[in-house]
Amino acid sequence: MAFGGFNDNQKQAPMSDINVTPMVDVMLVLLVIFIITAPLFTHAIKLDLPNAPAAASPQKPETITLSINGEGRIFWNNDPVEEKDLGARLAQEAQKNPQPELQLRADKSTRYEVIARVMSAAQTNGMNKLGFVTDAKEK
Repeated sequence: MAFGGFNDNQKQAPMSDINVTPMVDVMLVLLVIFIITAPLFTHAIKLDLPNAPAAASPQKPETITLSINGEGRIFWNNDPVEEKDLGARLAQEAQKNPQPELQLRADKSTRYEVIARVMSAAQTNGMNKLGFVTDAKEK
């Protein structure tokens, strides 16, 4: 039987080694399968595509960054702006085609009232794209 080993005292003890032959057989079969199927993944069909004039792709809209610090001061692309002038600037930007995206960055200690007024001004002046920017750093 295959349960014992060769020793001098003829005791039948179980074999303590792991038989790796079946594992090697499986690995070799998988290797052969991968060798055969690997060229199938890189097969490409060569086409001679016709040339046709096409319209230029639409330009990517610009982004406007509105930042609000902890005291409630508003910054338009890092330039300070008064809240009373904000509506006119937003209305002017809303008329552009394509309309720019408005990114709102607020300090975590900013009062929600200020953020809500800025969002309301953007909506009433026709800005459709509003996004919030956050810091992805984890502590």
